[in-house]
Amino acid sequence: MRYSDGPVLECEVFVAAAPHVVWELVTDIGLPARLSPELQRVEWLDGAEGPAVGARFAGYNSHPKIGDWRTVSQIAELDEERAFAWAVIDVEGRFGDAATGPEQALATWRFTLEPEGSGTRLRHSVRIGPGTSGLSAIIAQMPEKEEQLIAARLTELRAGIEATLDGVKSLAETGR
Repeated sequence: MRYSDGPVLECEVFVAAAPHVVWELVTDIGLPARLSPELQRVEWLDGAEGPAVGARFAGYNSHPKIGDWRTVSQIAELDEERAFAWAVIDVEGRFGDAATGPEQALATWRFTLEPEGSGTRLRHSVRIGPGTSGLSAIIAQMPEKEEQLIAARLTELRAGIEATLDGVKSLAETGR
């Protein structure tokens, strides 16, 4: 597995709630910060007040090995009760040339919802790259360990995805 391949991780869960209930949760950009071990808080940027294609938000992250950092994400897809995706972009040029849009994403995150019986099949995924990132910078220092570094990062991201899915499921099913 190579960074240039755009590694993807996807997890899913069945939520015993209608898609509109799940949609309200997954499009709340603040919710993952309450559920994820890495994302600590978020805020809308540029006067945005809610999700819309092109809207941007900042994410504030913390990791025991990496420390604290800020990301900027741009909503890349918003298909009512079906798909919500955002691209993390390096607008400050921390890892190379400053990114101007989702096509240069460090990572792209996506929720997809599918009606299933009286509930919703919820999938949450991340695609790493193609833009340069902290991970690609580490890989450049240790190219012989690329596969191990990617596998380790995907394992960490899986923990956050699963925590988010479990939290959405719990909130949707209990009506909180």
